[in-house]
Amino acid sequence: MNKTLLKIHNLLIVPVVAIHDAKNAGRLANALLAGGLPCAEITFRTEAAVDAIKIIAKKEEMLVGAGTVLTIEQVKSAVDAGAQFIVSPGFNPKVVNYCRKNEIPITPGISNPTDIEMALDFDLNVVKFFPAEAFGGLKTLKAISAPYGMMQFIPTGGIHAGNLSDYLQFPPVFACGGSWMVKSNLISEGRFDKIEQLTREAVKIAKEAK
Repeated sequence: MNKTLLKIHNLLIVPVVAIHDAKNAGRLANALLAGGLPCAEITFRTEAAVDAIKIIAKKEEMLVGAGTVLTIEQVKSAVDAGAQFIVSPGFNPKVVNYCRKNEIPITPGISNPTDIEMALDFDLNVVKFFPAEAFGGLKTLKAISAPYGMMQFIPTGGIHAGNLSDYLQFPPVFACGGSWMVKSNLISEGRFDKIEQLTREAVKIAKEAK
Protein backbone atom coordinates (compact mmCIF):
# COMPACT_ATOMS: atom_id res chain seq x y z
CA MET A 1 0.00 0.00 0.00
CA ASN A 2 1.07 3.57 -0.66
CA LYS A 3 3.03 4.99 2.31
CA THR A 4 0.87 8.10 2.54
CA LEU A 5 -2.36 6.10 2.65
CA LEU A 6 -0.80 3.80 5.23
CA LYS A 7 -0.09 6.83 7.43
CA ILE A 8 -3.73 7.87 7.14
CA HIS A 9 -4.83 4.36 8.09
CA ASN A 10 -2.57 4.40 11.14
CA LEU A 11 -3.92 7.80 12.23
CA LEU A 12 -7.57 6.72 11.63
CA ILE A 13 -8.79 10.34 11.42
CA VAL A 14 -8.33 13.00 8.72
CA PRO A 15 -9.19 16.52 9.94
CA VAL A 16 -11.04 18.26 7.11
CA VAL A 17 -10.20 21.95 7.20
CA ALA A 18 -11.75 25.01 5.54
CA ILE A 19 -9.36 27.81 6.45
CA HIS A 20 -10.09 31.40 5.48
CA ASP A 21 -6.82 33.05 6.47
CA ALA A 22 -3.52 31.28 5.80
CA LYS A 23 -1.86 33.13 8.68
CA ASN A 24 -3.67 30.71 11.00
CA ALA A 25 -2.29 27.60 9.28
CA GLY A 26 0.84 27.30 11.40
CA ARG A 27 -1.02 27.54 14.70
CA LEU A 28 -3.61 25.08 13.43
CA ALA A 29 -0.88 22.57 12.59
CA ASN A 30 0.67 23.06 16.02
CA ALA A 31 -2.69 22.40 17.70
CA LEU A 32 -3.20 19.21 15.71
CA LEU A 33 0.32 18.05 16.53
CA ALA A 34 -0.19 18.79 20.21
CA GLY A 35 -3.45 16.85 20.10
CA GLY A 36 -1.71 13.82 18.65
CA LEU A 37 -3.05 14.02 15.10
CA PRO A 38 -0.33 15.15 12.64
CA CYS A 39 -2.60 15.37 9.62
CA ALA A 40 -4.75 17.91 7.80
CA GLU A 41 -6.84 17.91 4.63
CA ILE A 42 -7.00 21.53 3.50
CA THR A 43 -10.06 21.97 1.33
CA PHE A 44 -10.16 24.07 -1.81
CA ARG A 45 -13.31 25.76 -0.54
CA THR A 46 -11.43 28.95 0.28
CA GLU A 47 -8.88 31.11 -1.48
CA ALA A 48 -6.42 30.54 1.36
CA ALA A 49 -6.05 26.81 0.61
CA VAL A 50 -2.83 26.86 -1.40
CA ASP A 51 -1.01 29.21 0.98
CA ALA A 52 -2.21 27.21 3.99
CA ILE A 53 -0.88 23.99 2.43
CA LYS A 54 2.48 25.66 1.81
CA ILE A 55 2.76 26.69 5.46
CA ILE A 56 1.71 23.33 6.89
CA ALA A 57 3.91 21.40 4.46
CA LYS A 58 6.96 23.06 6.00
CA LYS A 59 6.31 21.12 9.20
CA GLU A 60 7.93 17.75 8.50
CA GLU A 61 5.83 15.98 11.12
CA MET A 62 2.59 16.93 9.37
CA LEU A 63 0.86 14.93 6.67
CA VAL A 64 -0.97 17.51 4.59
CA GLY A 65 -3.34 16.94 1.71
CA ALA A 66 -5.81 18.87 -0.41
CA GLY A 67 -9.57 18.31 -0.34
CA THR A 68 -12.54 19.39 -2.46
CA VAL A 69 -10.27 19.03 -5.49
CA LEU A 70 -12.35 19.30 -8.65
CA THR A 71 -9.84 19.84 -11.46
CA ILE A 72 -6.42 18.76 -12.67
CA GLU A 73 -5.28 22.36 -12.29
CA GLN A 74 -6.16 22.23 -8.59
CA VAL A 75 -4.24 18.96 -8.23
CA LYS A 76 -1.17 20.62 -9.74
CA SER A 77 -1.51 23.69 -7.48
CA ALA A 78 -1.94 21.52 -4.39
CA VAL A 79 1.03 19.27 -5.14
CA ASP A 80 3.23 22.25 -6.02
CA ALA A 81 2.31 23.71 -2.61
CA GLY A 82 3.35 20.50 -0.85
CA ALA A 83 0.16 18.43 -0.65
CA GLN A 84 0.90 14.73 -0.20
CA PHE A 85 -2.55 13.41 -1.03
CA ILE A 86 -5.66 14.48 -2.92
CA VAL A 87 -9.31 14.09 -1.92
CA SER A 88 -12.29 14.84 -4.16
CA PRO A 89 -16.00 14.98 -3.28
CA GLY A 90 -17.02 12.87 -6.27
CA PHE A 91 -15.49 10.61 -8.89
CA ASN A 92 -13.96 12.67 -11.70
CA PRO A 93 -12.23 10.23 -14.11
CA LYS A 94 -9.93 12.96 -15.49
CA VAL A 95 -8.69 13.93 -12.03
CA VAL A 96 -8.33 10.33 -10.91
CA ASN A 97 -6.49 9.36 -14.10
CA TYR A 98 -4.07 12.28 -13.75
CA CYS A 99 -3.30 11.38 -10.14
CA ARG A 100 -2.83 7.70 -10.94
CA LYS A 101 -0.48 8.46 -13.86
CA ASN A 102 1.58 10.78 -11.68
CA GLU A 103 1.56 8.50 -8.64
CA ILE A 104 -0.32 11.01 -6.49
CA PRO A 105 -2.44 9.32 -3.78
CA ILE A 106 -6.11 10.14 -4.34
CA THR A 107 -9.28 9.11 -2.54
CA PRO A 108 -12.23 10.15 -4.71
CA GLY A 109 -15.73 10.38 -3.30
CA ILE A 110 -18.21 7.56 -3.88
CA SER A 111 -21.81 7.09 -2.76
CA ASN A 112 -23.06 4.01 -4.63
CA PRO A 113 -21.98 0.71 -6.22
CA THR A 114 -21.45 2.27 -9.65
CA ASP A 115 -18.93 4.71 -8.19
CA ILE A 116 -17.14 1.85 -6.46
CA GLU A 117 -16.85 -0.09 -9.71
CA MET A 118 -15.43 2.99 -11.43
CA ALA A 119 -12.81 3.17 -8.68
CA LEU A 120 -11.96 -0.49 -9.21
CA ASP A 121 -11.44 0.21 -12.92
CA PHE A 122 -8.72 2.65 -11.88
CA ASP A 123 -7.15 0.09 -9.52
CA LEU A 124 -8.11 2.06 -6.42
CA ASN A 125 -8.80 0.20 -3.20
CA VAL A 126 -9.41 3.15 -0.84
CA VAL A 127 -12.19 5.66 -1.54
CA LYS A 128 -14.09 8.35 0.33
CA PHE A 129 -17.73 7.63 1.24
CA PHE A 130 -19.37 11.05 0.99
CA PRO A 131 -21.55 12.57 2.27
CA ALA A 132 -21.70 9.69 4.71
CA GLU A 133 -24.49 10.59 7.10
CA ALA A 134 -26.65 12.30 4.47
CA PHE A 135 -26.59 9.11 2.40
CA GLY A 136 -27.69 6.84 5.23
CA GLY A 137 -24.54 6.56 7.29
CA LEU A 138 -23.13 3.27 8.47
CA LYS A 139 -26.25 1.33 7.46
CA THR A 140 -25.82 2.38 3.82
CA LEU A 141 -22.07 1.83 3.89
CA LYS A 142 -22.56 -1.72 5.15
CA ALA A 143 -25.02 -2.41 2.34
CA ILE A 144 -23.06 -0.97 -0.57
CA SER A 145 -19.69 -2.31 0.60
CA ALA A 146 -20.88 -5.90 1.02
CA PRO A 147 -20.12 -7.03 -2.58
CA TYR A 148 -16.75 -5.28 -2.60
CA GLY A 149 -14.56 -6.92 0.00
CA MET A 150 -11.44 -5.57 -1.70
CA MET A 151 -12.46 -1.93 -1.13
CA GLN A 152 -11.89 0.21 1.95
CA PHE A 153 -13.65 3.45 2.78
CA ILE A 154 -13.05 6.83 4.42
CA PRO A 155 -16.51 8.01 5.53
CA THR A 156 -16.72 11.80 5.57
CA GLY A 157 -19.65 14.14 6.10
CA GLY A 158 -21.54 14.17 9.36
CA ILE A 159 -18.85 12.30 11.29
CA HIS A 160 -18.40 13.53 14.85
CA ALA A 161 -17.23 12.39 18.27
CA GLY A 162 -20.55 10.65 18.89
CA ASN A 163 -20.46 8.31 15.89
CA LEU A 164 -16.72 8.04 15.16
CA SER A 165 -16.29 4.84 17.15
CA ASP A 166 -19.19 3.10 15.38
CA TYR A 167 -17.70 3.83 11.97
CA LEU A 168 -14.17 2.81 12.93
CA GLN A 169 -15.36 -0.51 14.34
CA PHE A 170 -16.67 -1.52 10.90
CA PRO A 171 -13.72 -3.42 9.31
CA PRO A 172 -13.97 -1.92 5.78
CA VAL A 173 -13.54 1.57 7.24
CA PHE A 174 -9.97 2.67 6.53
CA ALA A 175 -10.19 5.96 8.43
CA CYS A 176 -12.75 8.73 8.96
CA GLY A 177 -12.75 12.32 7.77
CA GLY A 178 -14.23 15.00 9.96
CA SER A 179 -14.25 18.72 10.68
CA TRP A 180 -15.73 18.84 14.16
CA MET A 181 -12.35 19.35 15.82
CA VAL A 182 -11.20 21.96 13.29
CA LYS A 183 -14.32 24.02 12.62
CA SER A 184 -13.71 27.22 10.71
CA ASN A 185 -15.00 29.43 13.51
CA LEU A 186 -12.57 27.87 16.00
CA ILE A 187 -9.71 28.65 13.62
CA SER A 188 -10.81 32.20 12.80
CA GLU A 189 -11.43 32.95 16.49
CA GLY A 190 -7.97 31.68 17.41
CA ARG A 191 -9.31 28.99 19.72
CA PHE A 192 -6.43 26.63 19.11
CA ASP A 193 -6.53 25.33 22.68
CA LYS A 194 -10.05 24.07 21.97
CA ILE A 195 -8.89 22.49 18.71
CA GLU A 196 -6.12 20.71 20.60
CA GLN A 197 -8.61 19.49 23.21
CA LEU A 198 -11.12 18.21 20.64
CA THR A 199 -8.32 16.59 18.65
CA ARG A 200 -6.96 14.81 21.71
CA GLU A 201 -10.46 13.52 22.51
CA ALA A 202 -10.93 12.29 18.93
CA VAL A 203 -7.60 10.45 18.98
CA LYS A 204 -8.59 8.75 22.21
CA ILE A 205 -11.92 7.61 20.74
CA ALA A 206 -10.16 6.29 17.62
CA LYS A 207 -7.58 4.31 19.58
CA GLU A 208 -10.25 2.75 21.76
CA ALA A 209 -12.38 1.85 18.73
CA LYS A 210 -9.59 -0.05 17.00
